[in-house]
Amino acid sequence: MKKPLHPLTLWISAILLAIGVVALDNAWIALAIVGAVALLVYIRRDRSPWHRSISLSLRIGATILAIRSIVGILIGVPIPGTVLFRIPILDLPSWMPGIRIGGAVTLERLSSSLHEGVIIATMIALFGAATSLTSPHKLLRVTPSFIYEIGVTLVIATSLFPQLATSARRIRTAQKLRGMENIHIRSIAIPLLEESLSRSLQLAAAMDARGYGISRKRSRYRPQQWLMRDNVIVITTIATSAVMVAR
Repeated sequence: MKKPLHPLTLWISAILLAIGVVALDNAWIALAIVGAVALLVYIRRDRSPWHRSISLSLRIGATILAIRSIVGILIGVPIPGTVLFRIPILDLPSWMPGIRIGGAVTLERLSSSLHEGVIIATMIALFGAATSLTSPHKLLRVTPSFIYEIGVTLVIATSLFPQLATSARRIRTAQKLRGMENIHIRSIAIPLLEESLSRSLQLAAAMDARGYGISRKRSRYRPQQWLMRDNVIVITTIATSAVMVAR
């Protein structure tokens, strides 16, 4: 069984790589980083409830990329260059100068839209990978006490992807067992929303029952040690991010 990394290792690495990707602003390097983190998740994957977060984040990133490309084709600022095709132009009010709907779609305009979409998708994939390999509960355990409340909020927020992925898979399986063949997002949206609301109420009741926020003193249960491999990963990430920012 693979020994888990320190909960902060991958989050620190994800933040540093995100800074480097934004600073470098190179779509090919961003795609290479996405491939590298996807390979890392594949190597260190386990059967934990949150390990499917990377697949969900990749799907969301692909959806954003597609939407950004469509919006870039239909709506945007005209960019001169090699014309790929033309679509009908929709007249806009005079108080919207420089923006048009339709017209000539150039290679430069499409490339710019794809480039922006790839950068956004890379950000989502990086944090999806960190969520896939790091238990939110372990991350909360190593949070310093003076930012514990903020840590709880962040952990609950980052638990959204794995919880949604697990719930959607369970709902889809239940619908298949009931004989439903064509399962669309519309058929699982309402059950997913209902389960999410129910989980929120259970979480609030559990936090209230445990006296959350009453005492500032916090116990620590089996703290995970920061090992040499964590140093190697973080140092490598710092060096990579520094090179990307310097360029």
